[in-house]
Amino acid sequence: MTYSSSIASSRRNYAKRGQNSVSYTATTRTLGPISNTIILIVLACLIGLLYLTQVTKTNSYGYTINDLQQQQTELQDQKANLEITAARLQSLERVAGSPVAKGLISVTPSAIVSE
Repeated sequence: MTYSSSIASSRRNYAKRGQNSVSYTATTRTLGPISNTIILIVLACLIGLLYLTQVTKTNSYGYTINDLQQQQTELQDQKANLEITAARLQSLERVAGSPVAKGLISVTPSAIVSE
């Protein structure tokens, strides 16, 4: 390639007679491999943070559920104890108020047995 042909090939984009002197070329901008890598690392960090927040939230709900279950078992035990106490107190009143108990004669000791 001669000097004149190389200059001519570089001048091909210039305006010719009767054409506009301003030409617009569409250029596309692309990211380089380093920029792509950095963006991927940032996205991976964001996904990791999202995962960690969800796991932490789930664990905190787990602690709340565990506390409520312990409270439920304590209240169930307390209810069972109160039912037993109520049955015991009601049975004494029933026995004392029953016609069989009213028909019994109270016995007082008449003498002391000594050996």
